[in-house]
Amino acid sequence: MNDTGKTIRERVLERVKLAKQASRHWAQLPRKEKDRALIAIGRHILADQTAILTANQQDVSNARQAGHPDSYLDRLSLNEERLAGLVAGLEELAALEDPVGTVVSSWTRPNGLQIEQVRVPLGVIGMVYEARPNVTVDSAAIALKTGNAIVLRGSRTALHSNLALTESIRRALEDLQLPADAVQYLPFAEHESVDALCTCNGYVDVIIPRGGAELINRVVRTASVPVLETGVGNCHIFIDKSADYTMAESIVVNAKTSRPAVCNAAETILLHEDWPHEYRSALLARLASSGVELRACEQTRRLHPELADRLFPAAETDWDTEYLDLVLAVRTLKGMTEALDHIAIHGSGHSEAIVTEDRERAGRFLANVDAAAVYHNASTRFTDGGEFGFGAEIGISTQKLHARGPMGLEALTSFKYMVHGTGQIR
Repeated sequence: MNDTGKTIRERVLERVKLAKQASRHWAQLPRKEKDRALIAIGRHILADQTAILTANQQDVSNARQAGHPDSYLDRLSLNEERLAGLVAGLEELAALEDPVGTVVSSWTRPNGLQIEQVRVPLGVIGMVYEARPNVTVDSAAIALKTGNAIVLRGSRTALHSNLALTESIRRALEDLQLPADAVQYLPFAEHESVDALCTCNGYVDVIIPRGGAELINRVVRTASVPVLETGVGNCHIFIDKSADYTMAESIVVNAKTSRPAVCNAAETILLHEDWPHEYRSALLARLASSGVELRACEQTRRLHPELADRLFPAAETDWDTEYLDLVLAVRTLKGMTEALDHIAIHGSGHSEAIVTEDRERAGRFLANVDAAAVYHNASTRFTDGGEFGFGAEIGISTQKLHARGPMGLEALTSFKYMVHGTGQIR
């Protein structure tokens, strides 16, 4: 119990009920009103920039003192450039077509009934996430654009940042005389608040967890409402025997080092043993010189004694680890069959890539790998709603029901059937 005499579960339910009530209003708003709200949110974030960055500095300082690594601090940090990016994203989102009300298909039955399948909002979305305060803005904006309400629960390390951002969002809605209760934030540190949100049957329509494996698994185990599961990104790049060296180096270095703390960064490189020795050696040396710690299989270390001081022995757990840091697992294999088997066993269903000049072999890889996104001669870093042309995303789904891959606007809608008759009875 707290000083109000209410349990955490009761306080969570209060906010969820407010979101549920507001969702009915948002579901009926025309696109013009929703887009106006997104633009207003951007203006308020810029106007509140000093307060938001001050709050973020407090979070970053606390996280640094708690011993969190630099990769975590990067995910947590905001600055003027990142806030400007958030605002630009809101403007881009406002410019996108509104899926709500779209007629997916229509047909007429022999009895004269006219049936339309029409996109509608999901209702109330529960969002549980870690570290990244930008998710607060992106998630709220996508929810509002699609006529949904959202209940946010970020990590304790980003509390001050998330509260400041949520306050800006809600003030923007209030200024437009729109129901600000459509955006709720749960400021409770207790894990019980996550459990309560995940079991608000009848009020929350879907839960979206976004973060590490521990968070996602907790939500999946606990939830009694539907879960749109985003997964960890144990992403692989298979360098085939015909791969062009310059292309392979560019793709691998980008996929690992451009932003190692994100889920679409490469975590394992699979090398075909028939790719020329000098290419393999040069690529591994290039990665090591870029500050990447290489954890290599016994075969790789045996084949490259010239890199003995740069190749650390890989443990079995390395093949299943999402490092989110400048660490890379390396394995040398006899061919594509072994690469496909490795990915099938250790992949997380996120993003997988092959680098090869052989289009037939590329086609085999793309057809056989079971992942949300599969690439031929491109970096895994493109698995992103913006890069796919969806605008902002609320997460990347690694499951197969309802939504898969980057989840843009359509992923936050369902549909209903509108049936028009002339007095038909059955």
